[in-house]
Amino acid sequence: MEAYVTHESVAALMDRSNVDTDQIVPKQFLKEVQRTGFGKHLFFDWRYLANGSPNPDFELNKATFKGARILVAGDNFGCGSSREHAPWAIADYGINTIISTSYADIFYNNCFKNGILPIVVTRPQLDQLMDEIRHKEGVKFTCNLEQQLITTPGGLRISFEIDGFRKETMLKGLDDIALSLQHVDKISAFEQKQKQQLPWLWN
Repeated sequence: MEAYVTHESVAALMDRSNVDTDQIVPKQFLKEVQRTGFGKHLFFDWRYLANGSPNPDFELNKATFKGARILVAGDNFGCGSSREHAPWAIADYGINTIISTSYADIFYNNCFKNGILPIVVTRPQLDQLMDEIRHKEGVKFTCNLEQQLITTPGGLRISFEIDGFRKETMLKGLDDIALSLQHVDKISAFEQKQKQQLPWLWN
């Protein structure tokens, strides 16, 4: 997982509330189980027309939002079913930061496991961020995880809260597997002790 310290990027605006996981990655794509390759399915039903061509009215298809790694979205982002495919698709598309007022709990937790920083702001703060994007689409925001701070060219400085453990794992780029591997020496020592004390379990 890529470490997250300070990140500057074009901020894409998705002024929609209650964006659910079935819209983030529709159910027909859930047969795939690997984490990679889901970016092409992100917001599939909104992103493409019936003939498969890009929908010109969909937010992320705007040229001004091309390459955006920050998504500024409405309330209750990631609601609905608990599929981890949703953050897989978001990360594979290239987005590593979401800014909203609220998230579904399971989606919020899954973001951290997949290298996505879900920032929570107040409604007035979100309105300010959205207004700045509307005024100048393509504007770049800076998100500093170490300082827990969002800054914008328009002069906004918005502090955000984050759990200390989650902050540390994001700063170091550690997912659940990497966290376990930090203790590989202790795990190996335990296994060796078990082999000596309970050899029949290892035959």
